[in-house]
Amino acid sequence: MHTDRTQRAIGAVLGSAVGDALGAPFEFGEPGAYTARFPDGIGEPRAGGGWDRGEATDDTQMAVLTARSLLERDGLDLPDLFRRFQRWAAADPKDIGLQTEDVLGSGLPWDRAAAAHFEVNGRAAGNGGLMRAAPSAVYFAGRGRTATMDAARRLTALTHGDPAAWEGTALFHELVRTALDGGDPLAAVPDALAAVTAAHRDRWAVVLAPDWHPGLATEFNGAVWPCLGSALWALRTTGSYAAAVCAAIDLGGDTDTVAAVTGGLAGAVHGAPAIPEAWVRPLHVPLPGFGDTVLRVPELTALAGELVRSGS
Repeated sequence: MHTDRTQRAIGAVLGSAVGDALGAPFEFGEPGAYTARFPDGIGEPRAGGGWDRGEATDDTQMAVLTARSLLERDGLDLPDLFRRFQRWAAADPKDIGLQTEDVLGSGLPWDRAAAAHFEVNGRAAGNGGLMRAAPSAVYFAGRGRTATMDAARRLTALTHGDPAAWEGTALFHELVRTALDGGDPLAAVPDALAAVTAAHRDRWAVVLAPDWHPGLATEFNGAVWPCLGSALWALRTTGSYAAAVCAAIDLGGDTDTVAAVTGGLAGAVHGAPAIPEAWVRPLHVPLPGFGDTVLRVPELTALAGELVRSGS
């Protein structure tokens, strides 16, 4: 195992969690709110929006549950992961996506709940599968493009019945895989798009194009297309992990998730040492429904290392 790859993997997992926690107090706020508070771009994380200082949201909580299931079940065990999600949702977490809550609380089996929700509502392309994907992207990265994109689709389909959401997570998995291999995820976009289901390829090509920017979004960034598009834009237009995450938060809207997705990508590109210590230090991830479990940086770092070792 190459140390650089390990540091990039830790960067993806930690980077996503840090982005989530840093963005949470700014959720649904105005654009530019982060740099208005921290003009130098680096500031001590603060409490706000119901979140304690450095507290990760449902994005990272579900990501950790995904990681634990993959490691403890030696790969994809979708019924097991669905049960973990249900246990977490039943414990009244501080935040949970409306669609995810409906699916997990529907009483339907794991392989029907999301599909039934989509059949009734006709729309299910939120970013709730994308937000939790950093650990699974690390785990499956060593297995190649086809395997990692297929796993992403299946993981997202647990809670999101719209295939557009599956393709978004599949793209994220593939871009992280490229970064962990030392490649440039921006340069990998055309090949990744070629592996997207044909019916969804054109729409994804629009938001991942080099000249796309968040001002061109046609949906709120809680939708999967502008969420991933904004993350790639933040990576493209900045030169560091910190700058990318700040740019993501400054977009306003669904700041915790856009920053989590951006942080996962930027962490995989720049590596764990690039994440500011001031942001890492207070990070903590409570897990409602699982006793008094709270993961901090040592546990998240160890989790990332296990994902690299077990997934390769």
